[in-house]
Amino acid sequence: MTDRLGIGIAQINPVVGDIRGNIEKIRAGAEKLADADLVVFPELAVSGYPPEDLVMKPVFADDCRAAVEALAAELTEGPALLVGTPWREGGKLYNAVALLEGGKVAAVRFKVMLPNYDVFDEKRVFEAGPMPSPINFRDVRIGVPICEDIWSPDVVECLEESGAEIIIAPNGSPFELGKPEVRLNQVVARVTESGLPLMYVNIVGGQDELVFDGGSFVIDASRRLKAQLSGWREDFALTEWERGPNGAWTCAHGPVADVPEGLPSMYHAAMLGLRDYVDKNGFPGILLGLSGGIDSALSAAIAVDALGPDRVRCVMMPSPYTSKDSLEDAAECARMLGVSYEIISIGPAMAAFDEMLSSAFAGTEAGVTEENIQSRSRGLTLMALSNKFGHMVLSTGNKSEMAVGYATLYGDMCGGYNAIKDIYKTTVFELCKWRNEHAPTDVLGPAGPVMPARVIAKPPSAELRPDQKDEDSLPPYPVLDGILERMIEGEQSAAEIVAAGYDEDTVRRIWRLLDISEYKRFQAPPGAKISRKNFGRDRRYPLTNGFRRQI
Repeated sequence: MTDRLGIGIAQINPVVGDIRGNIEKIRAGAEKLADADLVVFPELAVSGYPPEDLVMKPVFADDCRAAVEALAAELTEGPALLVGTPWREGGKLYNAVALLEGGKVAAVRFKVMLPNYDVFDEKRVFEAGPMPSPINFRDVRIGVPICEDIWSPDVVECLEESGAEIIIAPNGSPFELGKPEVRLNQVVARVTESGLPLMYVNIVGGQDELVFDGGSFVIDASRRLKAQLSGWREDFALTEWERGPNGAWTCAHGPVADVPEGLPSMYHAAMLGLRDYVDKNGFPGILLGLSGGIDSALSAAIAVDALGPDRVRCVMMPSPYTSKDSLEDAAECARMLGVSYEIISIGPAMAAFDEMLSSAFAGTEAGVTEENIQSRSRGLTLMALSNKFGHMVLSTGNKSEMAVGYATLYGDMCGGYNAIKDIYKTTVFELCKWRNEHAPTDVLGPAGPVMPARVIAKPPSAELRPDQKDEDSLPPYPVLDGILERMIEGEQSAAEIVAAGYDEDTVRRIWRLLDISEYKRFQAPPGAKISRKNFGRDRRYPLTNGFRRQI
């Protein structure tokens, strides 16, 4: 009877659709953990997660299975592998885990609970599997629930009743603020109910709007943390397991890394989401408008930390309304970050549009239309540079602006990605202060401050007319963000928000702005999900919507 096992955790960053590349990552992970008896990979490591409708292409699913079978045939020696993969069997497609041992696929288990809420829609593409039995691996009965299978008691209970001795849960669990604690609580609940130790193996990396934070861990039967992998990067660890005198298994040894929480975790999510979107899509770098304001300063810092200064190009595009402070702050921010920086005035474009539209606009007062022309002139400039040189334009609007439509379509909303799309303005200020005082791990930017203190201190302004301030059009950001969080993340009614102490007229106005701006958000570039409910996969409201009830 086996009394010791070395189980390796391979927390990898696959690319959705890159079957060959992902198999290479799996092969490399197995080599890193060659001393293990078994190496565990995350959910759908072969296809990348989430594969969405790509997995519905029969040729894709078939290629995944063929790649797994070919890899299994190679494994005549060394550790066995437990890999997540799509698996077509009996005319049905499953989210599966396959045990590769002894030159063959020795066992396959299917995911039972398919999530179909928030960012998940697995019922669209997969069939639910039957309740699983444990896998017999070297006379050790290992239960393998897949991700959602541990979010309710049923699957783990079935495995425990079927004789499982160790629970190993491959996961593809995306990040949101507070999620690591929620995961830990779920695992502790399953361990408490079953009396079995549980290994949680998570994916890491960015995939469109989702970011996976890794942070794989092991909890033993006494609910103690026995191993903790790093967050926000690929990581590999060998955990040592022993069978005790009573026959129960425990993790005797494993690394315990620190995992960032709070503001650092938000910053890492934005940084990793941007890095993987740029790198996995093959862009040489990014291009952004550096205005001297706080949003573009934070976006530039995230970009430099993610990609390095050599891959970030910043452009200041002043108008006659751009202040001297903004010009100085943008230049100083670029210097502190070490990025390429140039000035391209939009004055000539404004003059050209004034002349071109003079007859059409005759007899009208200048207003928001003319302000939007400035924004669109900047957007056109950035897109022209992008087309010419290949860099992706990074949009810089925050969640507060996206919520109330304080942004211009085809202007400041131009871009292929937005690193701060799911970050409220008040949190933008907090992140800027934090980044100026800290050097996050795994960054390519400077260790010291990344923006002038004045950028954080001065009142926000779009500078589209003389002496303009954001608060001319919006409530103070602490008030606005407090209302928006209750509306969006909390799904509270206007009456509930007013009862919490907010002014009724202000609440009604913000509610209306949130409603009528849906069409803008629909056309906005993707950005990393950081909050509990982002604009995108989490919140899918109809554009044509006659429901206007507030209270």
